[in-house]
Amino acid sequence: MNLRNQYASTRLAALTGMLGIGLLILPMQTGAEAGLKPAQPVTEMSAKRVAIVIDDFGNNMDGTKEMMNLPIPLTVAVMPFLPSSKQDAQLAHEKGHEVILHLPMEPVRGKKSWLGPGAITTDLSNDEIHKRIVAAIDDIPYVIGINNHMGSKATADERVMKILVDICKERNLMLLDSRTTPKSVIGKLAGPQGVPFSENQLFFDDLYTYSHISKQMTRFKKLIHERETVIAIGHVGPPGKKTAQVIKEAIPAIQKEATFVTISQTIKRPTN
Repeated sequence: MNLRNQYASTRLAALTGMLGIGLLILPMQTGAEAGLKPAQPVTEMSAKRVAIVIDDFGNNMDGTKEMMNLPIPLTVAVMPFLPSSKQDAQLAHEKGHEVILHLPMEPVRGKKSWLGPGAITTDLSNDEIHKRIVAAIDDIPYVIGINNHMGSKATADERVMKILVDICKERNLMLLDSRTTPKSVIGKLAGPQGVPFSENQLFFDDLYTYSHISKQMTRFKKLIHERETVIAIGHVGPPGKKTAQVIKEAIPAIQKEATFVTISQTIKRPTN
């Protein structure tokens, strides 16, 4: 089984049982401050903010072109050490999207070998974890933050996550908890350390059918009515083109109620 198919066959198992829970989701900076052109004028009707993160870039996955060409600011999460990692990060930057490191982390279920190169697993020493995280950050240009690829086991491990949080503080990076488990300790550790962080609230494509992705988009729109800021994650790969199409079709309706922003525009940097 090649690496691309391994990602496809294991993501659903890794996501089973996940909960979409929001935590610290406050304005941090304006689009102008972030160097991005706003997707539409900010008016009273578009005071709410929505951020869409697309995971799994870096391996020439299906839907890459379609996602990159969406007419909204995106946060592009790129996996390290893969054939198109640097290329995808460069393209995202050129198109005005935000780039974060999509760091492979150990899940509760699935083989560690399925995670790809440089994965963070709970059996590693502190020094090796630190070495791998730093190497992954350095592998991706334009990185402003990190989120987890899989990681239902690693993100619940305080020892492992403390190393990640400490590095983010040193490197002035933000953290997005993908929330593949409700047991994650990222928020618990990041806040007291002054590391800016936020949490995913919904996966568009934990199932790969167009019908399911459309239903998740309906849920996403409902969340906009309930919250000031909403964050959701989609993927390139097996569901990539379908997810891109659902997002593209939903843009006009969403723009009547909210402003599309990147992750750095949805969170507030805690103060010590």
